[in-house]
Amino acid sequence: MDIRIQHAKLAKPTQVDRKAVVVTLSQRGSFWTAASVAGLALWASAAPTVVYPLYAQQWALPPAVTTAIFAVYPIVLVPVLIVFGNLSDVIGRRAVILLGLAALGAGSVAFGLAPDLTWVFIGRALMGVGVGLSLSPATAAMVEFGGRDGARRAGPATTAATATGLALATIVGGALVQYAPEPLRLSFWVLTAITVAVGVAAFLLPRHTRDESAGPWRPRLPRMPRAGRSAFVAGTLGVSAAYAMGAVFLALGAQIARELVRSDNAFVDGAIISLSAVTIGVVAVAARGVPARRSVTIGPLLAVVGLGLLVVAGLAHSLPAFIASSLVAGAGYALMFSGGLGLVTASAPTHHRASVISAAYVVGYLVQAVAALGLGVIATSSGLQFALELGVPVILLLGIGALVVANAPQRVPVAA
Repeated sequence: MDIRIQHAKLAKPTQVDRKAVVVTLSQRGSFWTAASVAGLALWASAAPTVVYPLYAQQWALPPAVTTAIFAVYPIVLVPVLIVFGNLSDVIGRRAVILLGLAALGAGSVAFGLAPDLTWVFIGRALMGVGVGLSLSPATAAMVEFGGRDGARRAGPATTAATATGLALATIVGGALVQYAPEPLRLSFWVLTAITVAVGVAAFLLPRHTRDESAGPWRPRLPRMPRAGRSAFVAGTLGVSAAYAMGAVFLALGAQIARELVRSDNAFVDGAIISLSAVTIGVVAVAARGVPARRSVTIGPLLAVVGLGLLVVAGLAHSLPAFIASSLVAGAGYALMFSGGLGLVTASAPTHHRASVISAAYVVGYLVQAVAALGLGVIATSSGLQFALELGVPVILLLGIGALVVANAPQRVPVAA
Protein backbone atom coordinates (compact mmCIF):
# COMPACT_ATOMS: atom_id res chain seq x y z
CA MET A 1 0.00 0.00 0.00
CA ASP A 2 1.29 3.47 -0.87
CA ILE A 3 2.14 5.29 2.38
CA ARG A 4 3.84 8.48 3.37
CA ILE A 5 6.08 9.00 6.41
CA GLN A 6 6.08 12.39 8.08
CA HIS A 7 8.06 13.73 11.05
CA ALA A 8 6.25 15.82 13.63
CA LYS A 9 7.79 17.60 16.66
CA LEU A 10 6.28 16.75 20.00
CA ALA A 11 4.97 19.63 22.05
CA LYS A 12 6.04 18.29 25.46
CA PRO A 13 8.70 20.51 27.17
CA THR A 14 10.69 17.49 28.31
CA GLN A 15 10.94 16.17 24.76
CA VAL A 16 11.88 19.29 22.78
CA ASP A 17 13.36 18.48 19.37
CA ARG A 18 12.44 14.83 19.65
CA LYS A 19 10.50 13.61 16.62
CA ALA A 20 7.67 11.13 16.27
CA VAL A 21 7.21 9.22 13.05
CA VAL A 22 3.68 9.65 11.66
CA VAL A 23 2.75 7.18 8.93
CA THR A 24 -0.08 8.22 6.65
CA LEU A 25 -1.40 7.11 3.31
CA SER A 26 -0.64 9.06 0.16
CA GLN A 27 -3.42 11.03 -1.52
CA ARG A 28 -4.12 8.15 -3.90
CA GLY A 29 -4.03 5.58 -1.10
CA SER A 30 -6.36 7.73 0.97
CA PHE A 31 -8.81 8.01 -1.93
CA TRP A 32 -9.04 4.25 -2.37
CA THR A 33 -9.19 3.60 1.36
CA ALA A 34 -12.16 5.96 1.59
CA ALA A 35 -13.70 4.10 -1.36
CA SER A 36 -13.19 0.78 0.47
CA VAL A 37 -15.08 2.21 3.46
CA ALA A 38 -18.01 3.08 1.18
CA GLY A 39 -17.88 -0.41 -0.33
CA LEU A 40 -17.84 -2.01 3.11
CA ALA A 41 -20.89 0.05 4.10
CA LEU A 42 -22.92 -1.52 1.31
CA TRP A 43 -21.46 -4.98 2.02
CA ALA A 44 -22.88 -4.60 5.52
CA SER A 45 -26.20 -3.40 4.10
CA ALA A 46 -26.50 -6.48 1.87
CA ALA A 47 -24.86 -9.06 4.16
CA PRO A 48 -28.12 -10.58 5.47
CA THR A 49 -29.80 -10.65 2.03
CA VAL A 50 -29.17 -14.32 1.24
CA VAL A 51 -29.73 -15.30 4.89
CA TYR A 52 -33.28 -13.89 5.14
CA PRO A 53 -34.91 -17.08 3.74
CA LEU A 54 -33.05 -19.13 6.38
CA TYR A 55 -34.23 -16.82 9.15
CA ALA A 56 -37.78 -17.09 7.79
CA GLN A 57 -37.55 -20.88 7.71
CA GLN A 58 -35.88 -21.36 11.10
CA TRP A 59 -38.04 -18.91 13.05
CA ALA A 60 -41.24 -19.02 10.92
CA LEU A 61 -41.02 -15.35 9.97
CA PRO A 62 -43.41 -13.64 7.50
CA PRO A 63 -42.04 -11.19 4.89
CA ALA A 64 -43.06 -8.25 7.10
CA VAL A 65 -40.53 -9.36 9.73
CA THR A 66 -37.67 -10.11 7.33
CA THR A 67 -38.10 -6.75 5.64
CA ALA A 68 -38.24 -5.16 9.11
CA ILE A 69 -34.79 -6.66 9.79
CA PHE A 70 -33.58 -4.89 6.66
CA ALA A 71 -35.42 -1.66 7.51
CA VAL A 72 -33.96 -1.36 11.02
CA TYR A 73 -30.69 -0.47 9.29
CA PRO A 74 -31.89 2.73 7.55
CA ILE A 75 -34.24 3.58 10.44
CA VAL A 76 -31.28 3.74 12.84
CA LEU A 77 -28.94 5.20 10.24
CA VAL A 78 -31.09 8.27 9.58
CA PRO A 79 -30.99 9.80 13.10
CA VAL A 80 -27.25 9.11 13.24
CA LEU A 81 -26.86 11.09 10.02
CA ILE A 82 -29.07 13.87 11.36
CA VAL A 83 -27.17 14.25 14.63
CA PHE A 84 -23.63 13.43 13.50
CA GLY A 85 -23.75 14.27 9.79
CA ASN A 86 -21.42 17.25 10.23
CA LEU A 87 -19.10 15.66 12.82
CA SER A 88 -16.30 14.84 10.37
CA ASP A 89 -16.40 18.42 9.05
CA VAL A 90 -15.03 19.42 12.46
CA ILE A 91 -13.04 16.58 14.06
CA GLY A 92 -11.78 15.01 10.83
CA ARG A 93 -12.79 12.27 8.40
CA ARG A 94 -10.42 9.67 9.87
CA ALA A 95 -11.77 9.81 13.44
CA VAL A 96 -15.41 9.49 12.41
CA ILE A 97 -14.70 6.74 9.88
CA LEU A 98 -12.94 4.73 12.60
CA LEU A 99 -15.88 5.19 14.98
CA GLY A 100 -18.22 3.99 12.24
CA LEU A 101 -16.12 0.93 11.45
CA ALA A 102 -16.04 0.00 15.14
CA ALA A 103 -19.86 0.05 15.31
CA LEU A 104 -20.14 -1.82 12.02
CA GLY A 105 -17.77 -4.53 13.28
CA ALA A 106 -19.77 -4.85 16.51
CA GLY A 107 -22.94 -5.33 14.47
CA SER A 108 -21.33 -8.05 12.39
CA VAL A 109 -20.20 -9.84 15.55
CA ALA A 110 -23.78 -9.67 16.91
CA PHE A 111 -25.03 -11.36 13.72
CA GLY A 112 -22.30 -13.98 13.98
CA LEU A 113 -23.31 -14.85 17.55
CA ALA A 114 -27.08 -14.36 17.16
CA PRO A 115 -29.03 -17.11 19.00
CA ASP A 116 -32.40 -15.48 18.28
CA LEU A 117 -34.17 -12.68 16.44
CA THR A 118 -33.40 -10.07 19.12
CA TRP A 119 -29.67 -10.34 18.43
CA VAL A 120 -30.32 -9.99 14.70
CA PHE A 121 -32.15 -6.70 15.27
CA ILE A 122 -29.37 -5.48 17.57
CA GLY A 123 -26.75 -6.36 14.97
CA ARG A 124 -28.70 -4.61 12.26
CA ALA A 125 -29.09 -1.49 14.41
CA LEU A 126 -25.34 -1.40 15.11
CA MET A 127 -24.66 -1.69 11.39
CA GLY A 128 -26.95 1.29 10.84
CA VAL A 129 -24.94 3.29 13.38
CA GLY A 130 -21.69 2.26 11.72
CA VAL A 131 -22.73 3.15 8.21
CA GLY A 132 -24.40 6.36 9.41
CA LEU A 133 -21.11 7.49 10.90
CA SER A 134 -18.74 6.32 8.17
CA LEU A 135 -20.45 6.73 4.77
CA SER A 136 -20.71 10.54 4.57
CA PRO A 137 -17.10 11.20 5.71
CA ALA A 138 -15.87 8.50 3.34
CA THR A 139 -17.69 10.17 0.44
CA ALA A 140 -16.39 13.60 1.47
CA ALA A 141 -12.86 12.19 1.79
CA MET A 142 -13.05 10.84 -1.76
CA VAL A 143 -13.84 14.35 -2.98
CA GLU A 144 -10.90 15.80 -1.02
CA PHE A 145 -8.39 13.12 -1.97
CA GLY A 146 -9.59 12.88 -5.57
CA GLY A 147 -7.43 15.73 -6.83
CA ARG A 148 -8.60 18.70 -8.86
CA ASP A 149 -11.52 16.75 -10.27
CA GLY A 150 -12.47 15.18 -6.95
CA ALA A 151 -16.14 16.20 -6.99
CA ARG A 152 -16.63 14.59 -10.41
CA ARG A 153 -14.61 11.47 -9.55
CA ALA A 154 -16.34 10.85 -6.23
CA GLY A 155 -19.78 9.98 -7.67
CA PRO A 156 -18.73 7.19 -10.08
CA ALA A 157 -16.04 5.90 -7.70
CA THR A 158 -18.47 5.72 -4.77
CA THR A 159 -21.01 3.96 -6.99
CA ALA A 160 -18.42 1.44 -8.18
CA ALA A 161 -17.14 0.85 -4.64
CA THR A 162 -20.60 0.33 -3.19
CA ALA A 163 -21.49 -1.95 -6.09
CA THR A 164 -18.41 -4.04 -5.34
CA GLY A 165 -19.54 -4.30 -1.72
CA LEU A 166 -23.03 -5.39 -2.80
CA ALA A 167 -21.66 -7.97 -5.22
CA LEU A 168 -19.27 -9.48 -2.69
CA ALA A 169 -21.99 -9.60 -0.04
CA THR A 170 -24.36 -11.60 -2.24
CA ILE A 171 -21.79 -13.81 -4.02
CA VAL A 172 -19.64 -14.62 -0.99
CA GLY A 173 -22.69 -14.82 1.27
CA GLY A 174 -24.57 -17.07 -1.15
CA ALA A 175 -21.61 -19.43 -1.51
CA LEU A 176 -21.10 -19.67 2.26
CA VAL A 177 -24.81 -20.20 2.93
CA GLN A 178 -25.10 -22.93 0.30
CA TYR A 179 -21.82 -24.80 0.65
CA ALA A 180 -20.10 -23.92 3.96
CA PRO A 181 -20.89 -24.92 7.55
CA GLU A 182 -22.78 -22.57 9.86
CA PRO A 183 -24.82 -20.88 7.08
CA LEU A 184 -26.47 -18.46 9.51
CA ARG A 185 -23.16 -17.19 10.90
CA LEU A 186 -20.06 -17.72 8.78
CA SER A 187 -20.67 -14.93 6.28
CA PHE A 188 -20.81 -12.43 9.16
CA TRP A 189 -17.48 -13.59 10.56
CA VAL A 190 -15.99 -13.04 7.11
CA LEU A 191 -17.49 -9.54 7.13
CA THR A 192 -15.97 -8.94 10.58
CA ALA A 193 -12.51 -9.87 9.30
CA ILE A 194 -12.88 -7.55 6.29
CA THR A 195 -14.01 -4.72 8.59
CA VAL A 196 -10.86 -5.13 10.70
CA ALA A 197 -8.67 -5.03 7.59
CA VAL A 198 -10.35 -1.86 6.29
CA GLY A 199 -10.07 -0.36 9.77
CA VAL A 200 -6.30 -0.87 9.75
CA ALA A 201 -6.06 0.98 6.42
CA ALA A 202 -8.39 3.75 7.65
CA PHE A 203 -6.16 4.24 10.70
CA LEU A 204 -3.44 5.39 8.28
CA LEU A 205 -5.60 8.13 6.74
CA PRO A 206 -4.46 11.72 7.38
CA ARG A 207 -5.97 12.97 10.63
CA HIS A 208 -7.26 16.19 9.07
CA THR A 209 -7.87 17.77 5.66
CA ARG A 210 -7.78 21.38 4.55
CA ASP A 211 -11.53 21.47 3.93
CA GLU A 212 -12.62 21.02 7.55
CA SER A 213 -14.53 23.66 9.50
CA ALA A 214 -13.00 25.68 12.31
CA GLY A 215 -14.39 25.82 15.84
CA PRO A 216 -15.96 23.28 18.21
CA TRP A 217 -18.45 20.68 17.04
CA ARG A 218 -22.11 20.90 17.87
CA PRO A 219 -24.99 18.88 16.44
CA ARG A 220 -26.45 20.57 13.39
CA LEU A 221 -29.15 19.33 11.07
CA PRO A 222 -27.90 18.23 7.65
CA ARG A 223 -28.30 21.18 5.35
CA MET A 224 -29.51 21.89 1.86
CA PRO A 225 -27.08 24.29 0.12
CA ARG A 226 -28.35 27.81 -0.50
CA ALA A 227 -26.87 27.86 -3.97
CA GLY A 228 -27.58 25.08 -6.44
CA ARG A 229 -30.75 23.88 -4.74
CA SER A 230 -32.28 22.46 -7.90
CA ALA A 231 -29.15 20.36 -8.41
CA PHE A 232 -29.33 19.17 -4.80
CA VAL A 233 -33.03 18.26 -5.09
CA ALA A 234 -32.53 16.43 -8.40
CA GLY A 235 -29.51 14.59 -7.02
CA THR A 236 -31.29 13.61 -3.82
CA LEU A 237 -34.25 12.27 -5.78
CA GLY A 238 -31.87 10.22 -7.92
CA VAL A 239 -30.12 8.77 -4.87
CA SER A 240 -33.50 8.06 -3.23
CA ALA A 241 -34.87 6.28 -6.29
CA ALA A 242 -31.74 4.14 -6.46
CA TYR A 243 -31.96 3.24 -2.77
CA ALA A 244 -35.67 2.41 -3.03
CA MET A 245 -34.94 0.12 -5.96
CA GLY A 246 -32.10 -1.41 -3.98
CA ALA A 247 -34.56 -2.18 -1.17
CA VAL A 248 -36.54 -4.40 -3.56
CA PHE A 249 -33.52 -6.53 -4.45
CA LEU A 250 -31.80 -6.54 -1.04
CA ALA A 251 -34.83 -6.97 1.23
CA LEU A 252 -36.90 -9.24 -1.01
CA GLY A 253 -34.58 -10.46 -3.77
CA ALA A 254 -33.77 -13.86 -2.25
CA GLN A 255 -37.43 -14.48 -1.43
CA ILE A 256 -38.49 -13.41 -4.93
CA ALA A 257 -36.01 -15.92 -6.32
CA ARG A 258 -37.35 -18.72 -4.11
CA GLU A 259 -41.10 -18.06 -4.13
CA LEU A 260 -41.73 -16.48 -7.54
CA VAL A 261 -38.85 -17.60 -9.75
CA ARG A 262 -38.71 -20.90 -7.80
CA SER A 263 -34.97 -21.22 -7.39
CA ASP A 264 -33.85 -23.07 -4.22
CA ASN A 265 -30.06 -22.64 -4.48
CA ALA A 266 -28.77 -19.82 -2.27
CA PHE A 267 -25.55 -19.45 -4.25
CA VAL A 268 -27.43 -19.16 -7.56
CA ASP A 269 -29.87 -16.68 -6.03
CA GLY A 270 -27.02 -14.61 -4.58
CA ALA A 271 -25.14 -14.72 -7.87
CA ILE A 272 -28.18 -13.48 -9.79
CA ILE A 273 -28.75 -10.65 -7.33
CA SER A 274 -25.04 -9.83 -7.57
CA LEU A 275 -25.42 -9.37 -11.33
CA SER A 276 -27.23 -6.15 -10.52
CA ALA A 277 -24.33 -5.01 -8.34
CA VAL A 278 -21.72 -5.99 -10.94
CA THR A 279 -23.65 -4.06 -13.56
CA ILE A 280 -23.80 -1.06 -11.23
CA GLY A 281 -20.01 -1.07 -10.91
CA VAL A 282 -19.33 -1.58 -14.61
CA VAL A 283 -21.78 1.10 -15.71
CA ALA A 284 -20.51 3.55 -13.08
CA VAL A 285 -16.94 3.20 -14.36
CA ALA A 286 -17.93 3.22 -18.04
CA ALA A 287 -20.14 6.31 -17.60
CA ARG A 288 -17.77 8.29 -15.38
CA GLY A 289 -17.36 10.90 -18.11
CA VAL A 290 -21.11 11.34 -18.57
CA PRO A 291 -22.42 14.61 -17.06
CA ALA A 292 -24.35 14.08 -13.84
CA ARG A 293 -27.58 15.61 -15.20
CA ARG A 294 -27.53 13.28 -18.18
CA SER A 295 -27.01 10.27 -15.90
CA VAL A 296 -30.01 11.28 -13.79
CA THR A 297 -32.01 11.61 -17.02
CA ILE A 298 -31.11 8.20 -18.51
CA GLY A 299 -31.09 6.22 -15.26
CA PRO A 300 -34.85 6.38 -14.52
CA LEU A 301 -35.66 5.17 -18.03
CA LEU A 302 -33.54 2.05 -17.51
CA ALA A 303 -35.09 1.58 -14.06
CA VAL A 304 -38.57 1.50 -15.64
CA VAL A 305 -37.51 -1.36 -17.91
CA GLY A 306 -35.60 -3.22 -15.20
CA LEU A 307 -38.36 -3.19 -12.62
CA GLY A 308 -40.91 -4.04 -15.30
CA LEU A 309 -38.88 -7.15 -16.10
CA LEU A 310 -38.89 -8.04 -12.39
CA VAL A 311 -42.70 -8.00 -12.35
CA VAL A 312 -42.72 -10.19 -15.50
CA ALA A 313 -40.25 -12.60 -13.86
CA GLY A 314 -42.64 -13.09 -10.96
CA LEU A 315 -45.71 -13.53 -13.14
CA ALA A 316 -44.04 -16.00 -15.52
CA HIS A 317 -41.75 -17.68 -12.95
CA SER A 318 -38.99 -16.85 -15.39
CA LEU A 319 -35.33 -17.09 -14.40
CA PRO A 320 -34.15 -15.37 -17.64
CA ALA A 321 -36.46 -12.41 -16.95
CA PHE A 322 -35.10 -12.22 -13.37
CA ILE A 323 -31.54 -12.16 -14.71
CA ALA A 324 -32.43 -9.51 -17.30
CA SER A 325 -34.12 -7.45 -14.60
CA SER A 326 -30.98 -7.56 -12.43
CA LEU A 327 -28.84 -6.36 -15.34
CA VAL A 328 -31.07 -3.54 -16.58
CA ALA A 329 -32.11 -2.35 -13.11
CA GLY A 330 -28.43 -2.35 -12.10
CA ALA A 331 -27.60 -0.02 -14.98
CA GLY A 332 -30.45 2.29 -13.97
CA TYR A 333 -29.32 2.27 -10.34
CA ALA A 334 -25.75 3.13 -11.33
CA LEU A 335 -26.73 6.17 -13.37
CA MET A 336 -29.30 7.45 -10.87
CA PHE A 337 -26.96 7.06 -7.89
CA SER A 338 -23.70 8.27 -9.44
CA GLY A 339 -25.41 11.13 -11.26
CA GLY A 340 -27.43 12.05 -8.18
CA LEU A 341 -24.38 11.97 -5.91
CA GLY A 342 -22.45 14.00 -8.47
CA LEU A 343 -25.10 16.73 -8.39
CA VAL A 344 -25.16 16.71 -4.58
CA THR A 345 -21.37 16.89 -4.10
CA ALA A 346 -21.07 19.64 -6.71
CA SER A 347 -23.68 21.72 -4.87
CA ALA A 348 -21.99 21.30 -1.46
CA PRO A 349 -19.98 24.20 0.06
CA THR A 350 -16.38 23.24 0.79
CA HIS A 351 -16.42 23.49 4.59
CA HIS A 352 -19.84 21.86 5.00
CA ARG A 353 -19.44 19.06 2.47
CA ALA A 354 -20.22 16.14 4.79
CA SER A 355 -23.28 17.93 6.16
CA VAL A 356 -24.78 18.43 2.69
CA ILE A 357 -23.95 14.87 1.60
CA SER A 358 -25.54 13.62 4.84
CA ALA A 359 -28.74 15.52 3.98
CA ALA A 360 -29.03 13.61 0.71
CA TYR A 361 -28.31 10.30 2.42
CA VAL A 362 -30.93 11.06 5.11
CA VAL A 363 -33.64 11.39 2.47
CA GLY A 364 -32.38 8.37 0.53
CA TYR A 365 -32.31 6.07 3.53
CA LEU A 366 -35.69 7.26 4.78
CA VAL A 367 -37.14 6.38 1.40
CA GLN A 368 -35.39 3.01 1.51
CA ALA A 369 -36.79 2.23 4.97
CA VAL A 370 -40.34 3.15 3.95
CA ALA A 371 -40.02 1.12 0.73
CA ALA A 372 -38.75 -1.97 2.55
CA LEU A 373 -41.36 -1.85 5.32
CA GLY A 374 -44.19 -1.05 2.94
CA LEU A 375 -43.31 -3.86 0.54
CA GLY A 376 -42.96 -6.29 3.45
CA VAL A 377 -46.37 -5.45 4.90
CA ILE A 378 -48.04 -5.72 1.49
CA ALA A 379 -46.25 -9.00 0.72
CA THR A 380 -47.42 -10.46 4.05
CA SER A 381 -51.05 -9.40 3.61
CA SER A 382 -51.51 -9.72 -0.15
CA GLY A 383 -48.61 -11.72 -1.52
CA LEU A 384 -45.15 -10.99 -2.88
CA GLN A 385 -46.24 -10.53 -6.49
CA PHE A 386 -48.88 -7.97 -5.55
CA ALA A 387 -46.30 -6.09 -3.49
CA LEU A 388 -44.08 -5.80 -6.56
CA GLU A 389 -46.91 -4.71 -8.83
CA LEU A 390 -48.02 -2.03 -6.37
CA GLY A 391 -44.61 -0.86 -5.16
CA VAL A 392 -42.69 -0.67 -8.41
CA PRO A 393 -44.68 2.27 -9.93
CA VAL A 394 -44.29 4.27 -6.70
CA ILE A 395 -40.53 3.75 -6.70
CA LEU A 396 -40.30 4.77 -10.33
CA LEU A 397 -42.02 8.09 -9.58
CA LEU A 398 -38.92 9.12 -7.60
CA GLY A 399 -36.67 8.50 -10.57
CA ILE A 400 -38.98 10.38 -12.90
CA GLY A 401 -39.01 13.25 -10.39
CA ALA A 402 -35.20 13.38 -10.52
CA LEU A 403 -35.35 13.45 -14.31
CA VAL A 404 -37.86 16.31 -14.34
CA VAL A 405 -36.06 18.47 -11.75
CA ALA A 406 -32.65 17.89 -13.32
CA ASN A 407 -33.92 19.15 -16.67
CA ALA A 408 -36.13 21.98 -15.42
CA PRO A 409 -35.23 25.25 -17.20
CA GLN A 410 -35.13 27.23 -13.94
CA ARG A 411 -32.37 25.09 -12.41
CA VAL A 412 -29.30 26.81 -10.99
CA PRO A 413 -26.16 25.88 -12.96
CA VAL A 414 -23.48 23.92 -11.09
CA ALA A 415 -20.25 22.31 -12.17
CA ALA A 416 -21.64 18.81 -12.81
